[in-house]
Amino acid sequence: MMCKTLLTLAAVLSLFAGGLAQSAAKDVNKAAKSTAHATKKAAKSTAHATEKAADKTASETKHVAKKTGAETKHVAKKTGSETKHVAKKTGTGTEHVATKTGEGVEKGSKAVGHGLKATAHKTADAVK
Repeated sequence: MMCKTLLTLAAVLSLFAGGLAQSAAKDVNKAAKSTAHATKKAAKSTAHATEKAADKTASETKHVAKKTGAETKHVAKKTGSETKHVAKKTGTGTEHVATKTGEGVEKGSKAVGHGLKATAHKTADAVK
């Protein structure tokens, strides 16, 4: 009888162990499904946040590029205006120097011409 009791006890224990294993397998399966769901939800949220950040970055880049373009245009316009002003001033200065040089050359030529004329008269007087 003892043998029969031991066999019955072993059968009950194996059923209990089998039940525990089956319960553990169900718990593992449930945890895996829960983890998969949480991972899928986190991936979707991350993708959405990444897309939103990319849109914001594109918008900011476009805004900065537009602002930089406007400032570059303003600087170029100002530089062109200043260059034009300096060129005009330089042109006026050059014209003034050329006029002075022309007057100096004219005076020098007259002086040389007068000197040659005087020398020619002296030479003519000396030859007479």
